[in-house]
Parts: sequence; structure tokens; C-alpha cells
Amino acid sequence: MPLFGVRDVGPLLDGVAVMPDLATEPLTLPGADVLQAMFEIDDAVMLELLPKALHPTIPPTVTFVLWRCPESPVGPFNLAQVRIGCRAGVRPRGFLAASRCDSQAAADLLRARWGFDCRPGVVRLRRYHDRVVGSVVVNDETVLQVGLVDPTPISGGDLQYAANMNLARVRRESGERPLLVQVDPEYTFQRADRGRATLDVFVPGAWQAEGVRPVYPVAASHSRCDLTLPAIRFVTDPERPALQATEHVGG
Repeated sequence: MPLFGVRDVGPLLDGVAVMPDLATEPLTLPGADVLQAMFEIDDAVMLELLPKALHPTIPPTVTFVLWRCPESPVGPFNLAQVRIGCRAGVRPRGFLAASRCDSQAAADLLRARWGFDCRPGVVRLRRYHDRVVGSVVVNDETVLQVGLVDPTPISGGDLQYAANMNLARVRRESGERPLLVQVDPEYTFQRADRGRATLDVFVPGAWQAEGVRPVYPVAASHSRCDLTLPAIRFVTDPERPALQATEHVGG
């Protein structure tokens, strides 16, 4: 029998993004840097981390994703995400536990158009000759420091970034309702590296990820790319299996 998440999304809804509609046009963010680090996590609470629509990965994983975006319609911004590895039906996805952004204008844009749960934070992403380091500080406390050590050049075609499942409250003709909004950016790679994932600091409570305990590094990658946030194509009822409750909305 397949395993499904058991998380009650009700307590999460007060803080999630409110999307006025799903009519989002694509937006390209040129010259973005993307750092992703994946870790296996303790499986004791893997079902409690995910809504009922989603399956856990086996082994369960968490991914830390940081974007440094030097250009956007609202100016430069940095974004950090904590995502729980999952599947929607058979497709690999990342359930967004929370994100942190250092620009209020960018946070408002990402919340309204793509359902990112953006909270304030000082987000930094730096590349050195032997490593890439991302960090997030909230109220003078470091709540995440993650990195890639010993970068090795690879083809951008070797990278695969799973789409997000962002929990949001979406306003529709029938009224406002909670939905998992699939966000699957496109990437035009200019350079890419992979290396060993490191995690020096992680405060789960700052990311609505209580119970997440990374136990083993899987891999890390860093890329420079033109990142295109997509038109919204699919949404899913968080309370029902994705194979039964995914709706195509256009795009």
C-alpha cells in the first residue's frame, strides 16, 4: 500500500500566501544563482510533514534551495526555501515548508503569483573558490547555513530540480480555498557544479519543519542560469490524493 502524508494543513493556513487568481504570466529572472543541497532525514515523522495529497520519498529527504536573483521587476532579491521531498502521484516534487526573502517587494510578488510562503530574513549566497555557502539570519539568529564543498563542473543538463508544491489560499469563482500550487521553473544554464553537501546550522522551528532531522548528506549543486517562473498549470486539493485531485488550470 502506498504511504500518504497525514499533516493537517489547517494550522498552516493563517500564514500562507493568498493568491488573488491563478492567471500568472511567466517571469524570467536572468543571471540567477541557484544552490540546492539535499539530505536524507530521520523517517520517524516523515508522514507528519506532508499533506494528505502527497507521498513521502523513500528514504525521506529535505532540500535546501537558495536563489540569488540580481534582476527582477522589483529589483534584486535573495530567496531561501526548505522543502520536504515528496511525490505527487508518481512525479517527484518538493513540498514547501517555508521560505525566507530579503525583499518585501519580491516577497509580495512571489506570494501573490506563485504561492510562496515568504517570510522576512537576511538571505546570503556566496561563491568561493572551494565552496558555495548560503545562510539565513532572522532576528539576529542564524537559522540556516548550508553549502556545497569542492565544486566540480558539470553540464547543466545533468541537473534536475523538482517542482514545488506550494500551499496557498487561492481565490476562485467558487470562493477562497486552500490548494497546493505546482511551481515548476524552467532553467537555461550558463554554468553548473556539483559537490558535497554541508549543513552547519538548521533551526527547524524557523521553517515550519519541526521534527525534520537531517541525518545524511546526499548531494549539492550550484548553477548560474536564467530562471523562469512559470504560468500556473496544475493545482491539487491538499486533502485528497494527487492522482484524484489534481486540476489542470491552463498554461
